[in-house]
Amino acid sequence: MTLPGSRLAITERFLRRLFATLFSMTTLALAQLSPHPAITDPGEIAAKMDAQVEQAEEALSLPRLYMTRQIGDSAWSPDSKSVVFVANITGRANLWLVPAAGGWPAQLTVSDERQMHPAWSPDGKWIAYQSDYQGDEQWDIFLVSPKTGQVVNVTNTREISEEHPTWSPDGRFLAYMVKAKSSSSYEIDVLDTLTRETRHITQGTPADKLNTAPIWSKAGDLLFFTEHQAKGTDSNIFAAHLKTGKIFLLTPHEGEKLYMANDVSPRASTRGGTLLVTSNALNGYDNIALLPYSFQGTESEEVLRPQEIRWLTHEKWEVSGNHFSPDGRSLTWMANVDGAQSIYLHDLAGGENRELRLPPGMNSFGGAETAFSGDGSRLLCYHNGAGAPSDLWIYELGRGTGKQLTHALMAGIPGSHFVEPYLVHYPSRDSKWTISSLLYVPYNMQRNHQNAAIVYIHGGPSAQSTNSFNRFIQHIVNQGYMVMAPNYRGSTGYGKDFQHANLFDMGGGDLADVVSAVDFLLKTGYPDPRKLVVMGGSYGGYLTMMAVTKAPDLWAAAVPIVPFVNWFTEIANEDPVLQQSDRATMGDPEKNPDFFRDRSPFFFLDRVRSPLLLLAGAHDPRCPQEETLQVVDEIKRRGGVVEHKIYADEGHGFARVANQIDAYQRITNFLKAHVPPADCGCKLNE
Repeated sequence: MTLPGSRLAITERFLRRLFATLFSMTTLALAQLSPHPAITDPGEIAAKMDAQVEQAEEALSLPRLYMTRQIGDSAWSPDSKSVVFVANITGRANLWLVPAAGGWPAQLTVSDERQMHPAWSPDGKWIAYQSDYQGDEQWDIFLVSPKTGQVVNVTNTREISEEHPTWSPDGRFLAYMVKAKSSSSYEIDVLDTLTRETRHITQGTPADKLNTAPIWSKAGDLLFFTEHQAKGTDSNIFAAHLKTGKIFLLTPHEGEKLYMANDVSPRASTRGGTLLVTSNALNGYDNIALLPYSFQGTESEEVLRPQEIRWLTHEKWEVSGNHFSPDGRSLTWMANVDGAQSIYLHDLAGGENRELRLPPGMNSFGGAETAFSGDGSRLLCYHNGAGAPSDLWIYELGRGTGKQLTHALMAGIPGSHFVEPYLVHYPSRDSKWTISSLLYVPYNMQRNHQNAAIVYIHGGPSAQSTNSFNRFIQHIVNQGYMVMAPNYRGSTGYGKDFQHANLFDMGGGDLADVVSAVDFLLKTGYPDPRKLVVMGGSYGGYLTMMAVTKAPDLWAAAVPIVPFVNWFTEIANEDPVLQQSDRATMGDPEKNPDFFRDRSPFFFLDRVRSPLLLLAGAHDPRCPQEETLQVVDEIKRRGGVVEHKIYADEGHGFARVANQIDAYQRITNFLKAHVPPADCGCKLNE
């Protein structure tokens, strides 16, 4: 089960910004697309008609959809002849190897535990990766030989999590993020893979800050990293000088601004270099810039100082940096425009931006340290669309074409069976914002006010529903349910002000934006107002529970997945990083108990009118299973209708294919039992 942005993996949450369209020159045609689009007329929403579409339970069944491969992190081999990637081909997320020229992949690691972030050593002898235990997010760093398959756990610390391994240019050292289970701060460590000695690059980081994403300079003398504060509204880039142990701030600024390091240019001298950074400091929206730095003073007293930042984009959408080319003459970046993402190559000398043509959807770059092949002629990319699961592609820069490297979609499921969503916009009830949403309408649905509809809430809350492949949505739409996935205030992708609009108001304005989705749905003329469902995962599960307690008469059924329901118990029991984040974004429950009680749906379960299905993982460190169980116990005590399942071998969201199929089959059966769809002939033949 993938939970889009679901109280995101702690590190990714911050890397993405609290914790992945047509262009011309440096001033882009993207700027012509307004970040405040016109309100959509609900009457313009129309189901597509196709006489070949008939009811057939098996067409987009859950076993079929969840046997489509899920492709994860990737990295080039040093000679660029092979690619290592994460895939769940066997039902678990293990490492696989595939020739860069194409061919059948070979399984490299065989484990019942999930793996992430593979990084190939410069000498080609080892691949580093991280793995946890039954979803508990207590990661260890492992090495595997790509030739023999030998696996070595090089950290082996059950009470300490090590993440995001990154090789030094000489291949001897690994830098990574490290956090004790009881700590709220991430530090940066470096492991000598020969002596197995560990060096602490950062120590004593304040409880409300965490250090992420180490990046080596090409000479191996500097280690760059980004320090985020728990509130998610401010961050800085630092450089650690490994010889002297000194750490230098490269982004001094006033007020709250985000700066994140993406890559360091290979065109460096002994006295300085250039970073590629992503920041919202220009105009409140993420843009990319070059940040030069230089050493000043004598060798014994030298200080690393930043130079004037040079902005490469000036947009009001979400632009993020990626990597420099091996020769340092160009770089890559991505632009997310209202939930669709394209990828670009920027020429540093001329300033031109070139769109890399892949099918529309959510396109991004692969690779660990870089998306570029060793000679700079190819790029490792991902394509993901409403009808296409995420796959690796190789983009040939000389030819300007991409070639698919992995094939996630299971044979026998033609792409034409999938529904492309409408991108719609509706006003918030307080008239402060325009809310963007994806709306999926089944084939041949009749506009007769008799249909079932689902409001599908993403997690985070700093995340976004995007035009990407969602197995459950495609399945349930195929079964005759409309699905609307709103990007409520607090979502990423729409600028700093919008993302911060739910700070200290979670469960308030963002809930109103979710409820407003119902207003739009009903105006389309398709749904029956007695057949509305609300569901979501993690923070989306929290808003689901808020919806059935604050607007109980709207819903015919609800499905909270790995939710939290009680701010008091959640903050007491969740991972310490999230404890700091929740206190920074909501306040102190001890000082303001009435507010936290009002925003805790657990205290209003007497208002629930609809049947509930709750799903959780036994090892979830973010939304512990106790959050689910206290709802189940109370609803049962009151004689309400509630079902639940705790997956004993899962954490926050479900990684095992068997559990994914089981979880979503439970949801489908639950919805059909309590909110059956209209008999609209909207299921597809095989």
